[in-house]
Amino acid sequence: MFRWGVLSTAKIAREQLLPAMAGSDNGVVAAIASRDAARARQLADQWNAPHAFGSYEDLLASPEVDGVYIPLPTSQHVEWAAKAIAAGKHVLVEKPLALKAQDIAPLIALRDRHKVLVSEAFMVVHHPQWIKVRELIAEGAIGRLRHVQGAFSYFNVDPHNMRNQLDLGGGALPDIGVYPTVTTRFATGGEPQRVQASIERDATFGTDIHSSVRADFGGFELSFYLSTQLAARQSMVFHGDKGFIEVASPFNAGLYDDHVVTLHNQNHDAAQVFRFPGAQQYRLQVEAFVRAARGGTDRIFTLEESILNQKVIDAIFRAGQHDGWEPV
Repeated sequence: MFRWGVLSTAKIAREQLLPAMAGSDNGVVAAIASRDAARARQLADQWNAPHAFGSYEDLLASPEVDGVYIPLPTSQHVEWAAKAIAAGKHVLVEKPLALKAQDIAPLIALRDRHKVLVSEAFMVVHHPQWIKVRELIAEGAIGRLRHVQGAFSYFNVDPHNMRNQLDLGGGALPDIGVYPTVTTRFATGGEPQRVQASIERDATFGTDIHSSVRADFGGFELSFYLSTQLAARQSMVFHGDKGFIEVASPFNAGLYDDHVVTLHNQNHDAAQVFRFPGAQQYRLQVEAFVRAARGGTDRIFTLEESILNQKVIDAIFRAGQHDGWEPV
């Protein structure tokens, strides 16, 4: 079994990744690290992990760990991913991997030097609903794709939450703007050439709290809005000349809505419904990662793909500073 170590006791680790690792068919939770040793020990005991460390460095030095998951604040992702790679560990790092695309290239060089697997944790690309959307578009089920429309929002004004702390990499675009972007790129195989955006920032936090974005993919357009201070909503729609596809709960399937993809025909008088009950995208992600780390052919989200996705986010931030198009 692949021996996982987790750097920190972050909420997403506690609620999503640790259950996924413990329930996977090819991995176990081997170690937890926290700057608070007692907190690490408590969480390790909860998941029957034999090792608990009072520092991240000690976990990375342990021969009892094959790979690490990094759910630290965004501003620390690149630093600790680099340290984990240098320690010879396979690395799954929470999104967004970086706050600038240029910061990812050094990780590629490190990855190649140490011959380990490194992936940004986009669980959505492992969910069967997104594989179905990609298949439907590729086979022409909606004809010529002309427009993709998306939305992702939640309400959070807690000043202590890292999403509202600029120095930790908070903000809507780093936290959730990556999702309409990555799912559109995944489902279509296309890359945006230019973007337009309007961005609003919180007067107190300084973080971006609302964005409205247009992205020109050449043959079609993606438009979406984001907010960290609106009622919770998720939606993705792919519209073609022969029909359209709706994804009910595109990013947190099972939380916002059911695992459902609906294909509507041209006249909207018939629909095919594809259901994926019980799909666990976090477990699918960690199992695929382990197989790939062991030399398998499973698709994982590569660092090269991370650069492409982050370039879009970087361009959106630039576009928000002026009117008109900004090249990606």
